[in-house]
Amino acid sequence: MAEKKEARIGVFLCHCGTNIAGSINIKEVQDYARTLPGVVVSDEYQYMCSTPGQGKIVDAIKEHNLTGIVVAACSPRLHEPTFRVASKVGGINPFRFEMANIREQNSWVHMHDKEGATAKAKDAVRIAVAKASLLEDLFPKSVPVEKAAIVVGAGVAGIQASLDLANAGIPTYLVEKTPTIGGRMSQLDKTFPTLDCSQCILTPKMVDVGRNENIILKTYTEVEKVEGYIGNFEITLRKKARGVMTPEEAEAKGIVGGGCNGCGDCSGVCPVIKGNEFEFAMAPRKAIFIHHPQVVPNIYTVDFESCIKCGLCVEACGDKKAIDLEMEDSFEKIKVGTAILATGYELFPIEKKAEWGYNRFENVITGLEFERLICASGPTGGHLVRPSDGQTPKKVGFVLCAGSRDNTGIGKPYCSRFCCMYSLKHAHQIIEKIPGVKAYLFYMDIRSFGKMYEEFYYRIQDEGAKFIRGRVANILEDPKSRNLMVFAEDTLLQRPVNIELDLVVLASAVQPSPEADTVRKLFGVSKSADGWMLEAHPKLNPCGTTTAGVFLAGVCQGPKDIPDTVAQAEGAASAASIPIHVGKVELEPYFAQCMEEKCAGCGMCVNLCPYSALALVEKEGKKVMQVTEAKCKGCGTCGGFCPGGAIHMQHFTTPQIVAQIDAFLLGGEQ
Repeated sequence: MAEKKEARIGVFLCHCGTNIAGSINIKEVQDYARTLPGVVVSDEYQYMCSTPGQGKIVDAIKEHNLTGIVVAACSPRLHEPTFRVASKVGGINPFRFEMANIREQNSWVHMHDKEGATAKAKDAVRIAVAKASLLEDLFPKSVPVEKAAIVVGAGVAGIQASLDLANAGIPTYLVEKTPTIGGRMSQLDKTFPTLDCSQCILTPKMVDVGRNENIILKTYTEVEKVEGYIGNFEITLRKKARGVMTPEEAEAKGIVGGGCNGCGDCSGVCPVIKGNEFEFAMAPRKAIFIHHPQVVPNIYTVDFESCIKCGLCVEACGDKKAIDLEMEDSFEKIKVGTAILATGYELFPIEKKAEWGYNRFENVITGLEFERLICASGPTGGHLVRPSDGQTPKKVGFVLCAGSRDNTGIGKPYCSRFCCMYSLKHAHQIIEKIPGVKAYLFYMDIRSFGKMYEEFYYRIQDEGAKFIRGRVANILEDPKSRNLMVFAEDTLLQRPVNIELDLVVLASAVQPSPEADTVRKLFGVSKSADGWMLEAHPKLNPCGTTTAGVFLAGVCQGPKDIPDTVAQAEGAASAASIPIHVGKVELEPYFAQCMEEKCAGCGMCVNLCPYSALALVEKEGKKVMQVTEAKCKGCGTCGGFCPGGAIHMQHFTTPQIVAQIDAFLLGGEQ
């Protein structure tokens, strides 16, 4: 065993402008650090993360022959990689670096107690030095990366991400739970602020997906199971029974010239009629259906929950023999190197806000239902009518922040971001289509945050829309006319208002879907307090997650409009392609190690591991625990539980942790 070197630690304190120095006496902490055992140099700088600041670390390592580095600055989440690189440039192992957080955990929360914050900073530095004195050289390992990717969710985010990956030469599985790709954007009429037709923008991309040789399209398919780790994910897909074969599937079964060609003969003879989910049940569909003419792939689907298996569709299909009413779900395993989650959003169930009468009054609808009614391909051919009587409304109200920015415990506390803008768009559409119509927008604040959005807001004002600043308190219905009485407060005029309207459109809040939560758990991705998938870092890594090799795109990470969704999808595709193009990925060496001579083979740690990184294997006639290093995240669950002390946690060893505890408890006077 190599002789252990005497600890020679360098301590470096960051002012972070006034973020730290405004609350902590940096000079006092610097002088204190010099008195700690093993510390041979203590220095400070305005911004340690800057090039001159890192230069101080590099120079000190060489000049003082340092064995370890402590930087007292901000969160390790932000700059630990930065200072590791500086340590490596200086000539020591980058994992002989320890960071003391004296900003987020000190100066920011003790800004009015400089003396107390300074004392706490001394504690943090002393604890970090105690650990740094015992740090060891660690060496990252590399694993090969499978040259393929998966994108889960085929809305505009998933479509863009998969096209970017495919165009970069990466075989990409695009998995969508519904029978067609397109997502929520395919339900829209126009897009703000340019008022381009949504389908005119989206349909060419949908067609590109269907034609791209590098995209393996898996519609009506769900992720069933996820195993493995970055570079080597093994994913089980459940292909739901569609009841209809594609030409490729028919050819595989020896049916020459068979398979669905989208002719629709089957749907024409089907006797079952039910509400079309794509049209929010405002139009009918059959038990064998496509949602709209632009679907990709153009293949019909059997709804087995409503199908009576009369066989008429089979007869109508004829020689194509595309329909199999006995089809069952099937499973397929695929291997990919990286994954992108683009699972989109759902509308908040606005009926929970009972005061607005949704699902009680027919003429109270959501923004997405309005999109279908105003769309030329929608259930009314683009003629906006009242659901109750089919009449053209002449007075329409738009309730913004319907369930958003709501701290009552029923709605959502966050802003859904794009609701203000699509409500402005809706007001423009009715003013343009219905002569003499009056549009009323009830708002808290208009958040027109994007490029050309504020100008669009002014345009709608100039077109004659009426803006009433204040929340809608209640909506009641006149049983005879079916008109709606809207009770609100105009906070600018400081008086209540009571307006009779023909139709009310609620700009419902958006929220993650339950299916997205299932996918999130399968891939080991965390979620934020409001339920959205959690990014690795909100500023420096908004596309990544804490699970290496898994990335986020679109509204699954938080509310955003189409341009921001597409931009994040392109960013996620770029990030996901890097490990694949490099061909290997380096893993941080924070993984558990089993000391086999101490392992009793009890296996109790195996089921405790949240990352499924442990397994019992047979070695030399006895069972011992084995770690899959690429899966292990170094969380320490197994090491903390092991009754025999057989698990060694690299970088978080028992002596290192005990030294930190002793340094805190036995630190002496400050």
